[in-house]
Amino acid sequence: MKRITRTSTLTVGALIAALALPAGAAHADATAPRIDLRVLLVSDGGPSTEAIAAELDDAGTPYTEIDLSRSDRPTINAAFLADTVGGRPRAKFQAVVLPNDNPFAAGSAEMAALAAYEQTYAIPQVDAYTYARPEAGLQYPVAGGYSGSLDGVQAQVTAAGKAGPFGYLEGAVPFEDNSPTVPESYAYLSTPAAGADFTPYVDAPIPGTAKRGSLVGEYRHDGRRELVVTFVYNQYQEQFRLLARGIVEWMTSGVHLGASRNYFAVHVDDVFAADDRWDTQLNCTPGDVDCTNDSGTPNPIRMTSADVDYATAWQNSHHFTFDLVFNGSGSVDQREDNNGVDQLADKLVADRNQFRWVNHTYTHAFLGCEQDTTVVPWKCTTNPDGSTKWVSRNAISDEIANNRAWALASGLPLDSSELVTGEHSGLKVLPQQPDDNPNLAPALADNGVTWLASDSSRDPGQRRVGGAMTVPRYPMNVFYNAGHAAEEVDEYNWLYTSRAQGGSGVCEDNPATTTCLPAPLDTSTGYTGYIVPLETRIALGHVLSNDPKPHFIHQSNLSEDRIAYPVLNGVLDGYNALFADNTPVVNLRMKDIGTELQRRAAWQAALNAGQVTAYRIGSTVTIQAPAGVASSATLPTGTRLMGLTFGTPYAGEMSGWTPSLGLPLVLTLPATATKAPAAHAARPAPATRPAPAVRVPAGVKQTASPAGH
Repeated sequence: MKRITRTSTLTVGALIAALALPAGAAHADATAPRIDLRVLLVSDGGPSTEAIAAELDDAGTPYTEIDLSRSDRPTINAAFLADTVGGRPRAKFQAVVLPNDNPFAAGSAEMAALAAYEQTYAIPQVDAYTYARPEAGLQYPVAGGYSGSLDGVQAQVTAAGKAGPFGYLEGAVPFEDNSPTVPESYAYLSTPAAGADFTPYVDAPIPGTAKRGSLVGEYRHDGRRELVVTFVYNQYQEQFRLLARGIVEWMTSGVHLGASRNYFAVHVDDVFAADDRWDTQLNCTPGDVDCTNDSGTPNPIRMTSADVDYATAWQNSHHFTFDLVFNGSGSVDQREDNNGVDQLADKLVADRNQFRWVNHTYTHAFLGCEQDTTVVPWKCTTNPDGSTKWVSRNAISDEIANNRAWALASGLPLDSSELVTGEHSGLKVLPQQPDDNPNLAPALADNGVTWLASDSSRDPGQRRVGGAMTVPRYPMNVFYNAGHAAEEVDEYNWLYTSRAQGGSGVCEDNPATTTCLPAPLDTSTGYTGYIVPLETRIALGHVLSNDPKPHFIHQSNLSEDRIAYPVLNGVLDGYNALFADNTPVVNLRMKDIGTELQRRAAWQAALNAGQVTAYRIGSTVTIQAPAGVASSATLPTGTRLMGLTFGTPYAGEMSGWTPSLGLPLVLTLPATATKAPAAHAARPAPATRPAPAVRVPAGVKQTASPAGH
């Protein structure tokens, strides 16, 4: 079992002191060209180039996008690609991404300019999705290859791929097959053309033969290097998410701005409290404001000390730490009702150092507007003048402070800068409360709260609330009011089936956000057979997308049938089967996730504003960002920054955030690192011809073209 990284320290030790010194002149080869750390992405609007653009966006790697469909786009010529700065030749782009191996018309001057540029400056080219043909170093599929669906096929990283750009993978690259009726992938499988210098990095069996065909491989020819990809994909598919890092590392030789890691954190809400239970007869939850049937009797779900033992054993076996988001009054109430006894609290306090702890307010009170629950749905109470009646600043502050005081008295190791309010209340909630409670921000300041959880499904972007920043959390569709799998399935059927099938019809009324099940799930098999695989796939998709946002479940899901664990096992065990030991899941606490999101936003804003300069000259990399904006970069192991080791290791490289005082950061690449190939003398580009139209099968999501950088 690979270990899970918990540290958030991605900066160079003692760097602030080092940055106070003036940067020395770079000892760069006087004849070497300057290569700017920026990617040129030429897009035809298809899903493959847009998937690569999304990967660059997520990592914070700058690129310039040329949309071939626009009549006002710039012409790609020698002046567009290169110039001279301070007497030194400059290549404006370190890599080129094309929709296929040649998206231009026959005899295109633009393709000739690109070929000459790549030859002169040793610039690699990615063919995002191309037909297998000799011009791309492969035989035509009709010559013993294959063209068609790869749904459900397990591709494999070759020995060359593992020794090269895909060494962070364990080996298997499964292709999704989520629907038997929708084609999800299309590929050309072929072997290298006779005499071609072609190295497959990822391949799959060619049906009906004993051979394997390339899906991703490197083609060297005419002083140029191309990464040839012969399967179509979009940014959300697992097969692309697995290979995206390697595509970027190949085209940048592992030297680029931005960084990518795989994150997973799980918040367990309502610890010490009890969660109301779904009533399978009433189709609502007695105790909730929208369950108005008086015949319902609350039957709450609460963890036991045995559940704590299970949780700690599970954590230890997975090298993972839960964030327990707690309400102290739950234990106080339990003791009052049981002659001072609360075995759950005693066990959790005894095992307190096994977990991270987050304040969830004392009673889980709603902290937004004062609610009128005499109507369904509830509405905000108003003052005589018609204005909204808000929960007061003192009431909010008491909820925060009383829970903190209870935690300190109990000996819980609490970070007071973090807060999760009950139901994320206090923040806006549509449609009833379109604004934040104006008393929330002052109460947060009164209590030193600087990181406030929000619901990513309602408020996906990080934003400021007074002096605090939000940390959006993903809700897992493992319901808070279910302790047994059958309860989960019954409620799932109610929400996701039509009225004609006995459901609520919510899915019919909200087709933009929900999809009706074709038929109700079997309550005995529907959880493990349908819900667990779906929720696992969604959560793992977040993990593979360089997305640090935490997921949240509830203490009820760790009790009784412990229904959260099959999903969590699916995510972590599935991850471990796919990734090498050098690429562990990063398990951060809430404030560190907030810091990561905040740094990314500042970095992206600086990139968008053109305030970052970065380039490579030989073995020297220079990066300059505005003062106060930490720089993000990924560089080979052994890179030095002003005599210090740069970054922290991940996926076979070093990456991290480097504080900036506005001065140039001069980094020296290791002698053992792969050097950029020597520049070739300019020569005429080989004859080109238009590529055959690439097939995008039905069901493959077409992604929107992001704004150019």
